[in-house]
Amino acid sequence: MIVRPLGKTGLQVPPLVFGSSSLGNLFQEYPKEDKFAILREIMDATAPHTVFDTAGKYGAGLALEVLGEFLSNSGAPENKVIISNKLGWVRVPLEAAEPTFEPGIWKGITHDAVQKIGYAGILECFEKDTALLKGYAPQLISVHDPDEYLMTAADEREKSQRWKQILEAYRALAELKQAGKVQGIGVGAKDWKVIRRIYQEVPLDYVMLANSLSIFSHPEDLMEFVARLKKADVGIINAAIFHSGFLVGEDYFDYRRLDPQSEEGKEKLAWRQAFFEICRQHRIAPFHACIQFALSVPGISSVALSINRPELVRKNIQAAEDRLPAAFWQELIDRSLISDFSFLFSD
Repeated sequence: MIVRPLGKTGLQVPPLVFGSSSLGNLFQEYPKEDKFAILREIMDATAPHTVFDTAGKYGAGLALEVLGEFLSNSGAPENKVIISNKLGWVRVPLEAAEPTFEPGIWKGITHDAVQKIGYAGILECFEKDTALLKGYAPQLISVHDPDEYLMTAADEREKSQRWKQILEAYRALAELKQAGKVQGIGVGAKDWKVIRRIYQEVPLDYVMLANSLSIFSHPEDLMEFVARLKKADVGIINAAIFHSGFLVGEDYFDYRRLDPQSEEGKEKLAWRQAFFEICRQHRIAPFHACIQFALSVPGISSVALSINRPELVRKNIQAAEDRLPAAFWQELIDRSLISDFSFLFSD
C-alpha cells in the first residue's frame, strides 16, 4: 500500500484512514461481534499501515472502548497502529432516559458525555480516552468541533471566552507533544474557516477537514487555504466526503435529514441526480468518484471513511487506488457539477 507523509508529524499514512463512528453506534446500534469483524477486516487489509480515527464524542466513549478492547484482545503491536483521537468530550454517567449531548444520534449507549474544552479539560480527555483505549495511546490528537463550540455561544462575550478556552486547549496539546506523549497536534472541524482561524494562532501539524472538501463542495477560498497548508507542510486528512452518505444515496446531508421540498433540498437532489446519471453512463460507482476526487486534491494525505460493514473495507481501498478516466471528470466539468481542476487529469 502506498503511504504518504502526514505533514510535520513524521508519520506515514495510507490513502484511507478508518473512522470509528459506527463503533459508537451512530444512527443505529451494532452488535459488538459486527464491530470486531469490521476492525479485523481493516487490520487484515491495511497492516502494517493501519490508521484509526476516533473521538470521545463517538457514543460517549463507546468507540474508544470497542477499539481498545479489540486491539488488546488481538495483541496488535502498538507501533503497528496509528490512532488519531479528537479530544473535547468526556464520558459521564447516563442519568436520563437517553444521552443529552446529541439526542437521537447515538443509539443503545449506556453513558452520556460532556464537553470540556480548555487546558484542564483537554488533559482530562486525553487521560480518560487513553484509559478507554486500554493503553493504545494516540499518536495524533486534536481539538474536536471547536467550530460548534463557538457557534453555540449565547453571545459575542461568551464566544470570546470560548475562543480563549480553545487556545488554552492547544496549550495542553502542545505540552503533551513536548512531553513526547504524541507525535502531532491538529484540529478536527466541519467549518474550515474556524480551522483557518486556529491555524493563524497555533502551530498545527495536521488538520482534519470534515463536510468541507468534496466532489460536491470545493469553494475557491478553501482550495486556496489547502494550498497554503500544503506549502507549509501541514498534513491534511479529508473527512466526511460523502456528506453523511448523501452523495451515495442516503437521506441525510451533513448529519441533518434533508427536506426534499425545500429549496436547498431540491438543489442538492438535482445535483445528485445529475451526478448519478454521469456515473451510470461511465459505469463508475459514486463512492469511487467521491474518494478519487477527495484524494486527488494536492496536499491531501488521506481520506477518512467510517465503515459499518466489513465487505466495504477492501472496496474502498480499491477505490482509493484506481484512478478514473479523464472523460468522466471532463463531463462533470462540462455539466458544471465540479470546477475545472488540472489535478484530476494528472498521472
